[in-house]
Amino acid sequence: MVSFDDQEGQIWYNGELVPWKDTKLHVLTHGLHYASCVFEGERVYNGEVFKLREHTQRLIDSAHELGFEIPYSLEELEQATRDTVTAQGYPDAYVRPVAWRGSEMMGVSAQTNTINVAIAVWEWPSYFSPEARMRGIKLKTSKWRRPSPETAPVHAKAAGLYMICTLSKHEAEADGCDDALMLDWRGQVAESTGANIFLVQEGKIHTPTPDCFLDGITRRTVIGLAKDRDYEVIERTIMPEEFAKTDEVFVTGTAAEVTPVGKIDDYNFQVGSVTRALLEDYDALVRAAGSEAAA
Repeated sequence: MVSFDDQEGQIWYNGELVPWKDTKLHVLTHGLHYASCVFEGERVYNGEVFKLREHTQRLIDSAHELGFEIPYSLEELEQATRDTVTAQGYPDAYVRPVAWRGSEMMGVSAQTNTINVAIAVWEWPSYFSPEARMRGIKLKTSKWRRPSPETAPVHAKAAGLYMICTLSKHEAEADGCDDALMLDWRGQVAESTGANIFLVQEGKIHTPTPDCFLDGITRRTVIGLAKDRDYEVIERTIMPEEFAKTDEVFVTGTAAEVTPVGKIDDYNFQVGSVTRALLEDYDALVRAAGSEAAA
């Protein structure tokens, strides 16, 4: 396995493309110590970033939630993303824009720190293995819970919010699972560690109301695709015991795309017709969007 700090290519770093191995930051960077860092995850299909405008705007909004302003306009960030995708030359890839407070002040308070921005692009064909996606991934409910909106900036895609995701995913993988299911502070179903969740019950699609976690861009896209097929989509409170009366489960996210779930704890689900239809529709949509943009 090649380390991510030892790859070829270029990364856009504070306004210019820099050789990949030269994009360093200081050990006393505020973003490292105090999680003053926001990021995005984007996908390239046929050389074009899917939903680039929505992702770029969310990066800017997440920074505002953490009390800082990214020193580039939305249009400048979009062009920087396109330039990096072109420089790397991958027709299908993953994009990671990230913004963080620098090292001028070291302490909780760091209002005058420089805001740094980088955009990296690499090949990443699938978040879960093809075999896991075909059979449906296995989830294990985590002991860690999504926090209340009164305790954290839950609607920002902020680095600090993913600490419990890493802990949860590591524990799930150690137990032979692919990912973890996150409940919220009330004990309600929230999401997986990096994707939103949907349940199919008697032909209707149910998904948790995103009041303490991200209303994902892929989530909204798939809801639109479901409505195009005349599926009823219901956003509501969902409790874990409802898995007993659920036929299908799938998760959605930029990295995960549309991924079937075959098992959560002791509950088993089929990879059914609704999940398969939306998986195919999403794949067709992103591929068509990339082809049209490249034409």
